[in-house]
Amino acid sequence: MKRHAKAPAHRPRLFEEPARPADVHTANIDGAARGNPGPASYAVVFRRPDGSILKTLHKHIGRHTNNVAEYYALIAALDFATAHGISKLRVLSDSELLVRQMQGLYKVKNADLRPLFEHAQKLARGLAYFAVEHVRRELNRDADRLANQALDNTAGRAAPSHHREPESFATRHAPLATRKIRARYKDGTLHPAEPLDLPDGTDVELTVHPPRKM
Repeated sequence: MKRHAKAPAHRPRLFEEPARPADVHTANIDGAARGNPGPASYAVVFRRPDGSILKTLHKHIGRHTNNVAEYYALIAALDFATAHGISKLRVLSDSELLVRQMQGLYKVKNADLRPLFEHAQKLARGLAYFAVEHVRRELNRDADRLANQALDNTAGRAAPSHHREPESFATRHAPLATRKIRARYKDGTLHPAEPLDLPDGTDVELTVHPPRKM
């Protein structure tokens, strides 16, 4: 008897996409890195519901991998939408990894991408409508051109950008490096010796040393 192969189990998406509303804005995003890691940039092309261009963003972001740059582009698009009262957003990207991760079809195993993914997820859930779709590279030419233009204009320096962001943008979204923190325990509370500047949800491992004898 011939056996039929079982259909692959359906994995639920993080964002079940309802019917697309008529008044949705669109953002084509792209990240570029010359090397892996290497000089990197992102670009976003925002379009109004009628298809006309609302805003273009592009910026050099230092030394990162291409996948990190793709997430910078997504976060920049979501930040812009949130700051300008855009509640319905459709994101188009030629990065299959980013799209499938945001859809919940791929797991986020890379430690550098995890905080970026979680931040993007949080921003997306704050919108009334959010969809992210994969498109072929040739359909994402405008964003690709701007991302490469940002790299061409930098030559290792910070590039001028149409979009001014807080200076802490890279610090807030860049992957965290492991570092030692000194703190003193007093009256039931730990008192750090310096400002921590850590995002919510950061895991902190403590090593306790006995107090020095006077």
